[in-house]
Amino acid sequence: MILRTTNSSPFGRKPMMAARYLGLMDRIKVEPADPLDPNDVLRRDNPLGKMPVLILDDGRSIFDSRVILEHFDHLAGGNRIIPSDWDQRMDVLTLQALADGMSDAGILIVYEGRHRPEDKHHEPWLAYQRGKIERALASLAANLPDPTRITAGTIALSAALGYLDWRKQVDWRQTTPALVPWLETFRKTSPIYDETAA
Repeated sequence: MILRTTNSSPFGRKPMMAARYLGLMDRIKVEPADPLDPNDVLRRDNPLGKMPVLILDDGRSIFDSRVILEHFDHLAGGNRIIPSDWDQRMDVLTLQALADGMSDAGILIVYEGRHRPEDKHHEPWLAYQRGKIERALASLAANLPDPTRITAGTIALSAALGYLDWRKQVDWRQTTPALVPWLETFRKTSPIYDETAA
């Protein structure tokens, strides 16, 4: 399989962490992707021009990161990072959706700064995106997931927090200190977080 991705994206980092945790790296060739390059084959493999994208051995392309994590869990025998128990599955997938929403909002903040002239930055739009992140962080602090349990949800959350650490869209370590020891415990539980740092 070919995984087109980059660890600088929280969505690109998720399948790299999952593949390492599930012992699938020997079955995957990782190739860099640049969604901003119109000549990158990424746009051929995913019409949305987004990463990550996984090219299966039969030539099919699957995306986005949530689908790739589902496929990796299946390849590893199932019930590894996505529980088969329905209630637990819903909890893990909801956590993944919340973390992915934080990453989405964080990327939109970065893109506003990167792709629009400074005099065109729209502060209400930026505040709206920061609000999504801040509400998600508060919700997580009130109901912390188990940091020693590696799931699609905790992988997504660690990737989102790592992205916020890197790009500084919000100062989550100051505003939500309960998540600081959570991330440190997650890092100690498995080396996949540090192995996939950008």
